[in-house]
Amino acid sequence: MSREPGSHMSPEEFRKWGHAVVDWLAEYQQRVETLPVLSQVKPGELRKALPPSPPRQGESFDTMLADVERLIMPGITHWQSPNFFAFFPSNNSGPSILGELLSAGLGVQGMLWATSPACTELETHVLDWTAELLGLPEKFQSKGTGGGVIQDTASSAVLCALLAAREKATGFQTNDLGCDRKLTVYTSTQAHSSVEKAVKVAGLGKRNLRLIETDQNYAMRPAALAEQITHDRAAGLTPIFVCASIGSTSSNAIDPLPEIGAICRKEQIWLHVDAAMSGTAAVCPEFRHIHKGIEFADSYAFNPHKWMFTNFDCDCFFVADRATLIKTLSVLPEYLRNQATESGAVLDYRDWQVQLGRRFRALKLWFVLRHYGVEGLQRHIRRHIELAQEFSGWVRASKDFELAAPAPLNLICFAHRAGDEFNRRLLERLNKSGRIYLTHTVLGGRYVLRLCVGQTNTELRHVQGAWDLIQQTAKDLVP
Repeated sequence: MSREPGSHMSPEEFRKWGHAVVDWLAEYQQRVETLPVLSQVKPGELRKALPPSPPRQGESFDTMLADVERLIMPGITHWQSPNFFAFFPSNNSGPSILGELLSAGLGVQGMLWATSPACTELETHVLDWTAELLGLPEKFQSKGTGGGVIQDTASSAVLCALLAAREKATGFQTNDLGCDRKLTVYTSTQAHSSVEKAVKVAGLGKRNLRLIETDQNYAMRPAALAEQITHDRAAGLTPIFVCASIGSTSSNAIDPLPEIGAICRKEQIWLHVDAAMSGTAAVCPEFRHIHKGIEFADSYAFNPHKWMFTNFDCDCFFVADRATLIKTLSVLPEYLRNQATESGAVLDYRDWQVQLGRRFRALKLWFVLRHYGVEGLQRHIRRHIELAQEFSGWVRASKDFELAAPAPLNLICFAHRAGDEFNRRLLERLNKSGRIYLTHTVLGGRYVLRLCVGQTNTELRHVQGAWDLIQQTAKDLVP
C-alpha cells in the first residue's frame, strides 16, 4: 500500500526505519575509527549543497537517511572516535543511546511531578545513587535538606548556584528589586568561561567578577582569595559566591578545597564546586582525594556526558539546601497549580532550573549505571587514567617534548621545546591529517598542546598511535 506524501509515519514504517537507523548507528560505531576525526569541510559547504527552500511535498525516509551519509557525515567532527583527544571527552555508550531513544519516544515533559511521576522520582533516586557513587557528603542526597537534579550542562549548574547565592545573600530581595552592583563573585584565572557568563546573565556585571591568581600548578591561591575578599568588603562590596574547580578546563588543575572552603565558611560565602569532567574520577575510591574539602561546598556539579559514558546532555547538580534554590527559581502561575504540588509531598524540578520544560534525562543515566555497574565504571575510568599516565611518561622521557603542567588524571598538557610557533604549526598539521584531533591552551604565557584520554573506545593502540604521529610530524617540521 502506497504512502501518501506528508502523512504520519505508521508504526510499521517506524519499526522499519527505526531498525535501519539503529543498524546505521551500529555500523558507525564500527567504522568511526577510520574516519577523519576533525571535519575537513570548508565554511558554508553544507549550506551550498542544501535546497534554498523547504520541500513542498514530504520525502521518503530512505532519501533522508542517504542524505545523512552524503551531506551530513562530511561535516561531522567525530567526538566518538577513539582518536579524539581534543577539548574533553563527550562520550556515549549503547545503553545511554537506547535510554535517549526511549526518552524521545515517550516524549515526556517532566516539569512537574504530576506531568509524569516516574520522570521526577527516577531522577531523584538516580541522583542519590550518583552522590553515593562519587562518595559525596550525605547532605547532597534527597533524604536530607539537599538533593540532586539533572541540568543540561555545568554552565546551567553554575548559573543556578549563583542565582541561589545571590538571593540568599540579599534576603531574596534581588529577584524583586534588581541588582545594586555591589555583589562580588570569585573564581580562578583558570576557571571555565561559564562563570563569567553566569555573572553576566545573573545581572551582577563582569566588573564584579574577581579572577584570583593561581599557583605554579594553576590552582587557585587561597591567600589571594582571602586578600581580595577583605579588600572588597573594605570597599563596601558584598562577596557572595566562590566557584572552585576540580579539574580546570585548560590544565586539569584542582583547586585546594579545604583552604578555600574554610575561607568561604568564615566569610559566609556560597561555595560552588565545578567538577565537570574530573568529578567522574571519584567513582574510583583511590581518586577521591580530588574531593578533599568537599564538605565545605554548598553546591557541586559534574557531567556524566563528559566521561561517564552518558550522551550529551547530562549534568548532575547537587545542592546542600534545596529550599534556597527552589525559593530562588520558583514561579507558580495558576495553570501549573495541582494537588500534588500543593501537598508539598513531591519535588517539582521546574523549580530547580531556569527553564520550565525538561526532558526525561534520568533514563539514560539509569541505563548506564545499571549496564556497567560500579565495578564496570571503575574499570574503564582506571584504564583511561592509566593510558594518560603512560602518555605522560613518554613525554617526560622525550628529549624534544616536555610537560607543561601536572597531570593528575586523564589530561596531558605538553609542548615541543622548539617554541610557540612550532607548536602552532605542529597542531595544525596533526589535525589536518585527520588521524587524531588535539586542541591547545595557553599556560604561563606559553602555547601548549592538550591530549585528553576519555573516549569510550580509546585503547592503548590509539594513544600509542597518537604519540607516534606527534613525534613523526614534529620531525617532519624541523628544518
